[in-house]
Amino acid sequence: MATDIAIKPIRTEEDYRHALDSLRELFNAQKGTLEFDQAEILGLLIENYENEHYPIEAPDPIEAIKYLMEEEGLNQSDLGEIIGDKSKASLILNRKRKLSLSMIRKLQERFKLPAEVLIQDYPLAK
Repeated sequence: MATDIAIKPIRTEEDYRHALDSLRELFNAQKGTLEFDQAEILGLLIENYENEHYPIEAPDPIEAIKYLMEEEGLNQSDLGEIIGDKSKASLILNRKRKLSLSMIRKLQERFKLPAEVLIQDYPLAK
C-alpha cells in the first residue's frame, strides 16, 4: 500500500524537519516499491539541503592521520615507515614540522585519504 508523502524541494528548516519525518516513515520500505523510490528521492533532497546548510569541514590533516593510525593499530614507527623517515614522524605528529608533498602522496596512497584533507594548512606547535 502506497504511503501518501508529498515530495518537494527543501527550502526551509520546517521543510527539512518534515522531510526527515517522512523519511523515517519510509525507512524500511522494500526495494522496488513506490515507498522505496520515495525514500531514495527524499534522501537525496535531504543530503543536498544538509550539504548546503550544514557543511562539514574537512578534518585537520594531523588529526585525520592520528585517527587512521589508531583505527589500524599503527604507531609512530609505522608512520615513519609510511612516510619514509622515522625521525620526521614524531615531528609531524607533534606539529613541529609540516607535511611535505612526498609525505602527502605516500599518506594519500596508504590511507586512501583525499588530497584535500592532507594539503590543508594547519597550525604548528609553538
